[in-house]
Amino acid sequence: MPPAPRIAATLIVRNEERCLARCLESVAPFVDRMVVLDTGSTDRTVAIAQAAGAEVHHLPWPDDFAEARNHVLACADADWNLMLDADEWISAGGEQLRRWCGGPPRLGSVCIENETDGSAQPTRSWIPRLLPRGTCYEGRIHEQVVSSLPITPTPIHVGHDGYLAAQKARKIDRNYQLLQRELAEQPDNPYLMFQFGMEAQARRDLPTACDYLQRALATAPREAGWRHPLVTSAMTLMAYMGRRDEALALADAEFPYWQDSPDYFCVLGDILFDQALAEPAQAIGHWLPLAQAAWERCLAIGERPDLDGSVAGRGSYLAQQSLDIVRSQLATLAA
Repeated sequence: MPPAPRIAATLIVRNEERCLARCLESVAPFVDRMVVLDTGSTDRTVAIAQAAGAEVHHLPWPDDFAEARNHVLACADADWNLMLDADEWISAGGEQLRRWCGGPPRLGSVCIENETDGSAQPTRSWIPRLLPRGTCYEGRIHEQVVSSLPITPTPIHVGHDGYLAAQKARKIDRNYQLLQRELAEQPDNPYLMFQFGMEAQARRDLPTACDYLQRALATAPREAGWRHPLVTSAMTLMAYMGRRDEALALADAEFPYWQDSPDYFCVLGDILFDQALAEPAQAIGHWLPLAQAAWERCLAIGERPDLDGSVAGRGSYLAQQSLDIVRSQLATLAA
């Protein structure tokens, strides 16, 4: 009988005393080793990692996330590596990790549930984080796995609070600068355009954000999982900027491809409702019924946590709340 595969949790960290213990405590019961690569902490990060039982290595920050991740993978020397960030934690599915790793080599995608300010609903992304031996990364920022292996969902769910304003502020300038360097080297890469647009939005540079999201849309592969949040983010941003005609044109162009996305129809309903407010003469006869139909479609589809960038509730109670409002508006206007 072959030996059980060795599983490691691997992290790259710097000044993460706020959250590192939470991360390591959440994953420790499910892995054989925890390997932490410190890139220059000046706080208690290293001591916290060691106290939690992690093996700590050191590397001066190389200004390249892929290089750092590949370094910690080499240090781990494990059959399977669960890549985590310090501001993440295992929220569900950890007890099934070892059974999953008993299968053939493939890339395991985990559900990252991102907490954000101003919303009780996390956004969800499915990202390959459970990697077999020999896998590596490329990309200075928003690095991606390089592998021809198939991507398979795992039962693992990971919480993430790094998008909360208090945690994100210190990362924005760093990410923006690294993305600028990557785009200078790969100016036609639609994924980098998408990420640059999202970083520009975080900096409140909305015209630049909208420009880069539109450029990404022009060449983003239809089959790319990240095209889903690209489309919904672009629609939302255009509408927020008062460019509802462009948002509706984009929604119309993307309509055939997102028939099973509650997020698409929820955002579309929001835009149509705003259009009703802007054009009250056409509200009852045109815009409000369309918004109602969009939110009804959300409920018909239901929740789709498997879609990258999905927001919890858009296939259930958020759509129902919006539907109640539009039905009330229609009843009032018809009275």
